[in-house]
Amino acid sequence: MAAEGTKEDPWALVTAPGSSEYSMYRDPESDPPALICQVGSTTLKYHLRAIEDLSAWLREQQNWVPLGAADENKPAPEGSVEAWGRDPANPVSGWYGLRKGYRGRFGMYLPPLLEKLGLVELTHEKRNNMVRAIPN
Repeated sequence: MAAEGTKEDPWALVTAPGSSEYSMYRDPESDPPALICQVGSTTLKYHLRAIEDLSAWLREQQNWVPLGAADENKPAPEGSVEAWGRDPANPVSGWYGLRKGYRGRFGMYLPPLLEKLGLVELTHEKRNNMVRAIPN
């Protein structure tokens, strides 16, 4: 049976290279509604709308996009999922990450969730992974 994506039944995920396990769940009651990502003892929070927004952006790209995962204090590679997740021109006008100091790694943790939800294809190499929307 597939996970519900709730706190009681979170999605069990693995990063694209297969190097780390983590879980995510929706918290629609938080302000703003959040996607909670638990990586070991670290909790990251992203706008819940990131699922739909990232999926829509990837459909617009019509091609493979690098993940470009980077910590908040490091630059994101241009044209990557990580760069889009910080871009002032995205639908939330900047960071999808909600917890200061832990706003990065959008490109690491969101694409595997979208893959699990059947919205994207994701490569699973040791490095330089890419994602694309599943063609309609």
